[in-house]
Amino acid sequence: MRSYRTLLRTPEYTPFLLSFAAHAAAQTIGGLALATLVYRATGSPLLSAVSMFGPQLAQLLGAAFLLSGADRLPPRTVLTVIPLAFAAGTAVLALPGLPLWAVLVVLLLQGLVASLGGGVRGGLMNEILPKDGYVLGRSVFNMLWGIVQITGFAAGGALLTLLTPHSCLLLTTAFYLLSALVTRLGLTARPPRSAGRPSLSATWRTNALLWSSRPRRLVYLGLWVPNGLVVGGDSLYVSYAPAAAGTMYACGALGMFAGDLVVGRLVPPALRPRLATPLRLLLAAPYLFFVLRPSVALSVLAAAVASVGFAASLVLQERLMALTPDDLAGQALGLHTTGMVALQGVGALLAGTLAQLTSPATAMSLMAAASTAVTVALFVLERRPGPDEVTAGLREPRRAHERS
Repeated sequence: MRSYRTLLRTPEYTPFLLSFAAHAAAQTIGGLALATLVYRATGSPLLSAVSMFGPQLAQLLGAAFLLSGADRLPPRTVLTVIPLAFAAGTAVLALPGLPLWAVLVVLLLQGLVASLGGGVRGGLMNEILPKDGYVLGRSVFNMLWGIVQITGFAAGGALLTLLTPHSCLLLTTAFYLLSALVTRLGLTARPPRSAGRPSLSATWRTNALLWSSRPRRLVYLGLWVPNGLVVGGDSLYVSYAPAAAGTMYACGALGMFAGDLVVGRLVPPALRPRLATPLRLLLAAPYLFFVLRPSVALSVLAAAVASVGFAASLVLQERLMALTPDDLAGQALGLHTTGMVALQGVGALLAGTLAQLTSPATAMSLMAAASTAVTVALFVLERRPGPDEVTAGLREPRRAHERS
């Protein structure tokens, strides 16, 4: 499938995108509003970064305890309940005078709930689209995320000049409710992809199986670590340039959109696998120079150029699906999403700590240097095949291919 027209005519794909768009709009506007609220109250880069990316840390717990539900629960039900839970939590965050400990508790609970979302959403998209449409469909999904971030952060920055952060959080609540409504009305009820009840043992058993293959381990690390370190640096935009943070986030989303457009639509399939490492290096390189404190205009340009490198995730997701049996696709994608956002939360915590000890600009450059080092190390490891690539690690993808 190489046509956007054919893709958008696929039954249920459009409402699937619209429900995600409303959820993503809520995340961008609400995240910026909450980070601004916390920074104004505390003046702390660390607390500001944690308030924006803190729920992602909690997804580590979700990956350990809840992730088996990605394939063992009805997808429409899960994707309806998640935004309703976020709406309730965001309404609590909008209460005036809410103490910081209560904010952190709400963020923890939201992160636990969100840990199911990536896997359920990814597995459902894998069901909605034909096999040859996954990469194009995923690129459109990523581009939509980029568009929503561009408009959401730009609108969020503008709204914060006109409204209080508390009012912006109430608007966020409305977007979450809209997402739940579109999901309930636009998607059909489907049974779970796998039999059995979600449980801790099932989650751990399948996670262990997914992690047991060296090729998959390297893909997961490539999806999680370089990305998480750079996004951790991105979490310092508010403290790095308070007046321009919304613009930096919006232009970063524009770069991400451009990268997904080019890689998903224009790059030939045979060439895509070769781009994973160059794109991950591009993701970090522009931030290496932030220690020099470039002007706001150059900082915005650097954010846009670097974010083109997020398209590496599209290449690596395609590789992950080729290495995973169909009946584990939901949990495999859920583990990817949960690990990615959890590492982004860890990155935000690390970047915020470095910013407290040095400065936001220095911390961003240090995070970029660490991301570059990890990408180079993973490239070297990928060039040295392990024994399981010749045995068990490659048997499962062949069986998955035969079933398809």
